[in-house]
Amino acid sequence: MGSDTRGSDTRGSDGKRPYRETSFWLDSLVENGIDDLTPRPALDGDAEFDVCIIGGGLTGLWTAHYLLETDPKARIAIVEKEIAGFGASGRNGGWASALFPRSAAALERQHGRGAAHAMRRAMIDTVDEVGRASRSLGIDIDYAKGGTVAYVRSAAQEKAARHDIAETRKAGVDTLDWLGPEAVRATDARGATFDPNCARIHPAKLVRGLAASLERRGVTIFEQTTAIDFGARTVTTDRGVIACETVVVALEGYTSTLKRTHRSLMPLYSLMIATEPLSDEAWDEIGLAHGQTFNDFRHLLIYGQRTADNRFAFGGRGARYHWGSTIKPEYDRVQSVFDHLHKTLVELFPVAASAAVTHTWGGPLGVPRDWHATAGYNPKTGVAFAGGYVGDGLSTTNLAGRTLSDLITGQRTELTRLPWVGHVSPRWEPEPLRFLGSNAGLLGANIADIEEKVTKRSSIAARILGPLTGH
Repeated sequence: MGSDTRGSDTRGSDGKRPYRETSFWLDSLVENGIDDLTPRPALDGDAEFDVCIIGGGLTGLWTAHYLLETDPKARIAIVEKEIAGFGASGRNGGWASALFPRSAAALERQHGRGAAHAMRRAMIDTVDEVGRASRSLGIDIDYAKGGTVAYVRSAAQEKAARHDIAETRKAGVDTLDWLGPEAVRATDARGATFDPNCARIHPAKLVRGLAASLERRGVTIFEQTTAIDFGARTVTTDRGVIACETVVVALEGYTSTLKRTHRSLMPLYSLMIATEPLSDEAWDEIGLAHGQTFNDFRHLLIYGQRTADNRFAFGGRGARYHWGSTIKPEYDRVQSVFDHLHKTLVELFPVAASAAVTHTWGGPLGVPRDWHATAGYNPKTGVAFAGGYVGDGLSTTNLAGRTLSDLITGQRTELTRLPWVGHVSPRWEPEPLRFLGSNAGLLGANIADIEEKVTKRSSIAARILGPLTGH
């Protein structure tokens, strides 16, 4: 991305926290002199553009990128309440994976085998496209396609892993391999599955580099500008109204902040920790190569990577949903969840106990009622939307950008025929049902893990929860 010297990092719109403290990823950009995160100028009065994108994350940025590939003269504006990459795009686990929030089995039941397989192939191709597109723009994102190791640490987990391998081989779209216990070194590991379709990246380098690239190509990014509402060919902000032919709603976890879309996606928090760098000798003991990401088969999701500078970046669910889909800075940090994440990391890899935790952070991701991500466009109103990635958005945002670009420009392609195009998820229930249901789901995942540990069998609770979690 190159050096950016526009000034010192400033605090967010709430006045509480410098932008560099939003995540380890953003902090590392400032620490290494790559980007000081100073906000770009805000919108100053009414304006007119061809396209107005709400949200300065990867969905909006990739959409702008591919629209420019089709029409380099397109007049595109992006409005962002904070700075580009402030949301999940600058806080996530750094997995450019082929994962889609709705499981392959659920997609097949809903859309048919051919459509499910097409979706999987598109996601696999997207992992490579993220690397290709970044390289073409001269953005170094620490891209290393090392695959994902998913540890198996109980008989119930091994049954689930073997089932996944069998289903993958039956589908014939890609491969999922079994690694025996001699090939993995996590504590109590009976083995692991290995999915080659994942790359480790530095997400803040990607989102900030992409934003800078778009600016150089003529896209106007209005930061510190809050979208209040949108309609047919209009975006209303706190600093003026933008008239446009096309509106792209790309808010993901922040979709609930607009009244019009308040119950479309539920903001669910995921939290992370990062350690100080470990020695190469420690990583040899851990058994993870550069570029590899990892998780296991527990129901309460965890995810991690070996960063380019030899840290653990490790995260997971566990933070509760907040009444009314509220989003506040203090929800990004829950000490009990951070303590649990560190304990879990050390249980998996005891050598990690010697590495200090240097960063803690978190943020909301967007969850649709049926856990089915969506990309769509209404040519009558000129409104496009993509989101609902449930934490699998680092790659899916790129697919969304390409898909929305094709839809907006009227092209009929393989991407516009994918089963997520035009999908409409049910709205979330009003409170208190939303609060009770979402937090019951969190409790249920905990119960399912405990149940399997005690009974040594696949969880009944997990089967009951399946329809609520996209499986």
